[in-house]
Amino acid sequence: MPIKEEIAAYAEEIGEIRRDIHAHPETAFEEFRTADIVADKLTEYGIEIHRGLAKTGVVGTLKVGSSNRCIGLRADMDALDILEENSFDHVSTIDGKMHACGHDGHTAMLLGAARYLSETKNFNGTVHFIFQPAEENVAGGRVMVEDGLFEKFPVEAVYGMHNSPGIPIGQFAMQTGSAMASADMFKIEITGKGSHGGHPHQGIDPIVTGSEIVMALQRVVARTINPVEAAVISVTQFHAGRTMNVIPETAVIQGTCRALLPSVQNQIENRMKQIVEGVCAAHGLTGTVDYDRRYPVLINTPEETSKAAAAAIKVVGEDNVNTHLPPTMGSEDFAWMLQDNPGCYIRVGNGEGEDGGCVVHNPNYDFNDEAIIFGASYWATLVEQEFGAES
Repeated sequence: MPIKEEIAAYAEEIGEIRRDIHAHPETAFEEFRTADIVADKLTEYGIEIHRGLAKTGVVGTLKVGSSNRCIGLRADMDALDILEENSFDHVSTIDGKMHACGHDGHTAMLLGAARYLSETKNFNGTVHFIFQPAEENVAGGRVMVEDGLFEKFPVEAVYGMHNSPGIPIGQFAMQTGSAMASADMFKIEITGKGSHGGHPHQGIDPIVTGSEIVMALQRVVARTINPVEAAVISVTQFHAGRTMNVIPETAVIQGTCRALLPSVQNQIENRMKQIVEGVCAAHGLTGTVDYDRRYPVLINTPEETSKAAAAAIKVVGEDNVNTHLPPTMGSEDFAWMLQDNPGCYIRVGNGEGEDGGCVVHNPNYDFNDEAIIFGASYWATLVEQEFGAES
């Protein structure tokens, strides 16, 4: 069962939708135009729609036959705050915003699959097409879940997909277990006593103490975490003071932590709080830690990963499906949906070289429209495999 010929026949039309979305990028919880396009297309395809989850989320529901089985397919819709440097016809028309991660392509591929499944109806069950806002930075997936996504639209499994530059067009990749790292954000506030820069003995310097904390945090991964358990602590911001001759009263340190195991998340958070409390106490300051568990570890369940692999193999052949993709320290809020349901998150090739090799979150990135027929065919094949004659 190769790519769906029906999808190939209207792939250019789906590509036009993708390029239109690319030209009009919208960031977190502001995807109103994109959501309108999605809702209009689903309605055109005869699919029932629901709007409003996580403000701009859209869920399309297609029920065929008498089975009570339900599956969820998810695509993200948001763009990034990046100034695009491309020069093609569909370049961003909104200054400082662009689709630098391919969510325009994810949306288009799921729309292509929705059209095919609605037209062919070669399955027996219910598909929920989940179009999610705000994947970047603010975990719109968590908001959809908290807003009752799976109470309103219960599923037996949920599946996600992301494009991958560097993987050739017509190939897929995935892995069982921990696939993407957690993403925790931290903010450390240190309060000492301000003084004149020429009389440091009259104050309690939060900059020196903050510097000691930064260095101590680098030892957490090296000397606290088991070396075979991946973890990252990155300090990305250090703010203190306003002028050169004044030692400030406060300093703020911010950054991100990554792990591939929830137990390692716990270790990092606990050790960070111990370090801040201990170092500050030793020097007569106070320190607080705001530790935000923004994205959980994304864990693909074994049975659903096998099903995803089987569907991908039907589309492109076994030689073009890698089921042993190494995990990444990047993160994805689809992990929140996998905390509520079994499922699998896979990669679809975006191509190599100039057409697909530019990394995501880059001002020169663009989704490769040649991937549309493969991604959409995978979605369609997965549904027919699970709920169709083959099941």
